Amino acid sequence: MRRQLFQAIVDKLLHHDDYFLQKPDAVGNLGFLPEQKATVALRMLAYGSTADQLDEVLRMGESAALQCLERFCSGIVAIFGEEFLRTPTAEDLEKILAVNSSRGWPGMLGSLDCMHLSWKNCPVAWQGAFQGKEGCPTIILEAVCDQSLRIWHAFFGM
Repeated sequence: MRRQLFQAIVDKLLHHDDYFLQKPDAVGNLGFLPEQKATVALRMLAYGSTADQLDEVLRMGESAALQCLERFCSGIVAIFGEEFLRTPTAEDLEKILAVNSSRGWPGMLGSLDCMHLSWKNCPVAWQGAFQGKEGCPTIILEAVCDQSLRIWHAFFGM
């Protein structure tokens, strides 16, 4: 992620939720920087890190990391949900179909991509049903996006 994009997200989170402000604790020591809180949440989402794994790298305890993740996700949905987490409008569909038609793919709405994710904490009783070609339990992430990389559909399933 480019630094400008990361900083823009952090700035919007700061304006939305004062949790991301750096504040002193009861003793007067300054808390975590807004960038640290956003980094913890992004690492947990992007790499599947557990909250206690980030303690060594970012010096943040498990409960604080989980709270950062929860507030980050709530903030992102509240800030960007109306524009980016919505179904396509009729105008969006017309534009996508026109662009893909000009590229030689008439009737195509987007590209479908599927990816198998290892499910480390799969319940033992379900492991046989979710057994993937990798030899461990997996789930599938399915996503459809257009030429501008806007994701119009995402699905987790078997």
